[in-house]
Amino acid sequence: MIRKIAYKEIKELVREGSFRVTAVVVAALLLMSVWVSYTYYQAVNEQHKLAKANARAEWTGQGKKNPHSAAHYGTFAFKPKYPLSLIDNGVDKYTGSSIYLEAHKRNESQYIAAQDQTALSRFGDLTPDFVLAFVVPLLIILMGFNAFTREQESGTLRLLQSQGIQPLHLTGGKWLGIFIPVLLLTLPIYLIAALLLSNVTDYGEFSFWALTLLFVVYLVYYAVFTNITLLVSALLKKSNMAFVTLLGIWILSCLAMPKVSTAIADALYPYPSQIEFEAQIAEDKKKGLDGHNPWNAEAKRLEQETLKKYGVDSVQQLPFNWDGFLMQEGEKHEAEIYFKHYQHLKDTYVNQSRVYRATAALSPFLPTRFLSMAISRTDYNAHWHFADAAERYRLVLVGKMNNHMKDNSKYGDWDYLVGEEVWQSVPDFDYQPVAYASILNSNSSNLMTLLVWLFVSFAGLYAAVRKIYITQ
Repeated sequence: MIRKIAYKEIKELVREGSFRVTAVVVAALLLMSVWVSYTYYQAVNEQHKLAKANARAEWTGQGKKNPHSAAHYGTFAFKPKYPLSLIDNGVDKYTGSSIYLEAHKRNESQYIAAQDQTALSRFGDLTPDFVLAFVVPLLIILMGFNAFTREQESGTLRLLQSQGIQPLHLTGGKWLGIFIPVLLLTLPIYLIAALLLSNVTDYGEFSFWALTLLFVVYLVYYAVFTNITLLVSALLKKSNMAFVTLLGIWILSCLAMPKVSTAIADALYPYPSQIEFEAQIAEDKKKGLDGHNPWNAEAKRLEQETLKKYGVDSVQQLPFNWDGFLMQEGEKHEAEIYFKHYQHLKDTYVNQSRVYRATAALSPFLPTRFLSMAISRTDYNAHWHFADAAERYRLVLVGKMNNHMKDNSKYGDWDYLVGEEVWQSVPDFDYQPVAYASILNSNSSNLMTLLVWLFVSFAGLYAAVRKIYITQ
């Protein structure tokens, strides 16, 4: 019986010219967004490969110079664009694509794509995640807002009852009558994405498992919206009221709640401004060891401790170059300062994420969005993971330069020069993204929230249909 009802619902949908036009438009948007996203993905990765090669060539080909001068010369760490960003670009365009690595300073990510966009970008980008997360739920509402109201308005609900059709059969049939067309509409996107990305070998391996998980998350999201659409249609008696109510739910869930959630998180756990952040770091640096100032109070204290440790009277008698040693100790001290202040930023992000998870109970859009970005490796967790990896590499690079100077030159010999052999000894930056096991673990609450939405909405739908059966 469920199959027959579903077939009848799908047949009626196909007969409607408005649905056919809408479905064609949505399908065209999906296909166009995938093509645009794939073209952008290829272009960015080509730029990434070229920029990475150029940065390495500049580092190894910088000629003869002092090792510490080379540490100041520095290099770049480039953030790769991973395959599933084809579906969800996340926050990538707001977090930058590269970090300049140099001695004594931890730099922010730069070359932010959003800064190069026009004012029209405020209206949204044509990306698969935009169509999947915003447009398809609206299509579900258009398909099902009158699923039960038309039965009540036309009086056919009594006829269905008299024929012995149970509430579960009617609910299941109408549910499948909406969900199957949505599945058939979005399934080609999954297959096309798998086909396009199956040959991707650079910048991290492509995972069919991850793409499938991403597709399942969106299907659960659509199932929730299908339940909500049918629930409202069952509770209200007029189709126009059902449509207006569902449109309001879509606006609140997909447009308003993300803004409200962000506003609450910012109010409870605000980030320091850029000026405040830099001023706090500068103040801490003044109080500590300055690797470039041997007359600094902390430098003098370290000097006395080191002389005592090695049993000598002056830094000239040390078995290593004091200049290189002092600069490396200063680098360690400054790294601790940066770690402290960046850890505060990350703690703020963690606290804001707790707010997002709490408010996710008010909208199925929020857990879906967070899961989509996380699986695509385009969320803020992925960015922090890259930034931390770049900082570790910076400390390795600067440490190698300072230690080479300490171990291979004499105190005061700032004319000591080295060449390509030393530059080659520094390995290239090889970033490994966060593992999917860690991603799922950190997003378990979002996954659970989405599943709760699914079960609660379906239970509410079934209860509403039973109620209208009783009251008829």
